[in-house]
Amino acid sequence: MSMQAVKGQAVWLPRLWRVPGAAPVTPRMLALDLCERAVIAAVWVYFAHRALASWTLTANVFTLLLLLAETLPLVFMLIRPPSATLSRKPLDWALAILGTITPLMVTPAAADAIAPIALCYALMLGGVFTQVAAKLVLGRSFGIVAANRGVKVVGPYRLVRHPMYAGYTMTHVGFLLAMPSLSTALLYALELALQVARIYREERVLRMDADYRDFAARVRYRLLPGVF
Repeated sequence: MSMQAVKGQAVWLPRLWRVPGAAPVTPRMLALDLCERAVIAAVWVYFAHRALASWTLTANVFTLLLLLAETLPLVFMLIRPPSATLSRKPLDWALAILGTITPLMVTPAAADAIAPIALCYALMLGGVFTQVAAKLVLGRSFGIVAANRGVKVVGPYRLVRHPMYAGYTMTHVGFLLAMPSLSTALLYALELALQVARIYREERVLRMDADYRDFAARVRYRLLPGVF
């Protein structure tokens, strides 16, 4: 165990969570960080339960692929160091939690696909691989609440500033085309609105870093090349 001293206060951190030269973490920030980890863990447990129940009924390999994709951030979250820049604004927390939970409310509809099924699966698989690539690049920088845990500029980040959100959007479009329903369309529309709001809130924090401002100048689009 190691200790960080902060204005007369002391925060004990496991060695794995220490980053040389990083800004000190106050007790309050550590408490918020632990709350964020708890939210991520709770969401993963809920998703894993639903995914395994679905796989038991359908034996769909795609379901296991999705579970693997959502397990990666859980692992990274457990070993990541806390960030001194984690937002304390209630709106940022609300957007993060709602944006994480909303797509989990979608249930498959018993409806015929409105696009070629090959296209639907291509979109879903492309989206999964895009978000997994983004998560692997993020590594121990993964989080759901706005914070600066390090600026990433490689891999899918060469194309858009928020490739993980782009991957989720691709997957949602493919799913909606494969199993269309009004409730799914409304939930995914709400999710997209939440993701866009999260992007602006996250960039409010990230633009305080000169490295991110340089990155944003090089990578113009946030979510979809040529559009946004």
